[in-house]
Amino acid sequence: MRNLDFSNFPRVNTSASLCSAEIRLLPEHFQVNEVLPFEADGSGGHVWLNIQKQNINTDWLANELAKFAAVPQVAIGYAGLKDRYAITTQWFSVNLEGHQEPDWSKFENDDIQIIKITRHGKKLKRGVLAGNKFKLRLANVQGEQSLWESSFKCVRQQGVPNYFAEQRFGHQGNNLNRVDYWFSTGKAPRKRNQKSIYLSAARSWLFNLVLAERVQLKNWNQPLAGDVMLLAGTKSSSFVVDNVDDVLQTRLNTMDIHPTGPLWGRGSQLVHSDSLTIEQRVLTDWQDWQQGLEKAGLNQERRSLRLFPDDFNWQYLDNSQIELEFFLPAGCYATAVMRELAIITDVNKRNYHDVQVISQDNTNNSE
Repeated sequence: MRNLDFSNFPRVNTSASLCSAEIRLLPEHFQVNEVLPFEADGSGGHVWLNIQKQNINTDWLANELAKFAAVPQVAIGYAGLKDRYAITTQWFSVNLEGHQEPDWSKFENDDIQIIKITRHGKKLKRGVLAGNKFKLRLANVQGEQSLWESSFKCVRQQGVPNYFAEQRFGHQGNNLNRVDYWFSTGKAPRKRNQKSIYLSAARSWLFNLVLAERVQLKNWNQPLAGDVMLLAGTKSSSFVVDNVDDVLQTRLNTMDIHPTGPLWGRGSQLVHSDSLTIEQRVLTDWQDWQQGLEKAGLNQERRSLRLFPDDFNWQYLDNSQIELEFFLPAGCYATAVMRELAIITDVNKRNYHDVQVISQDNTNNSE
């Protein structure tokens, strides 16, 4: 049976295992502000709303916006999904062409505040995102301050492994179990959005396996012959390393370029030599997943193996609380940063588990 436990992936920072903390004791302890790559131009048939929400997921809010504006759900646009148990600010677009604009103030309540209203000529599409600013509070902090300082400096200086985080794989890794069933039986999910979620989970897991191996080998942030290097700040500007020289090493050390791992799909592998040897060895037992992703029509892509949080800062609020602030580009996870600082307990997940246990106990009793 395959091991699908995210917690087994290795860390770079040895101090992380000696410290611990809790996150999300309260929604305001996990704040996320979305950053788009451009600004709405102020005119057009699409109303753009910058909304701050808490205890609400993105899809639910999009559906409520459609009802409130009396438009079909397809008229609503947003760049990406945000955490429910947090205070998050993100943009939504509403196509009001041929419709009267409602009084948006009546859409607000204790959990929903509209920060800004503007217009644009086009719908806000999924994935059109520069990144997110995070403001996080760690509570019940345990561990020597010198160890925390060492961890903070480690993250600031060398970045962190760019793992896809647990939320990518569903509660208790359920998305991975469903992918495994799909690819082993050929019985695909009926719903299109479920297929997309499961394919993303499978692709992300294979990437994590390769990254974990390179962390173990201590070359996740070093160039290998045959590596594909990605230009910092881009998703597609890349080149293949034929020879590792001083110029290449300098560019890597100054964060100008990053080694990459595979996002599996159709087409020949982009790496060769030492890099190819590692990837082939790691993925030998996952050929059914590789074939499943190819059959689904996905194409080979690459993702940076390392992640540098921009504007990474920390502050000790008292002996038991630390506040973190940083910016991450789109597609990267705060969890990947936090796991390199300490053993972090997400209180929201723990409470969810407690509710599930109580529910199951009550069900058993009723029987």
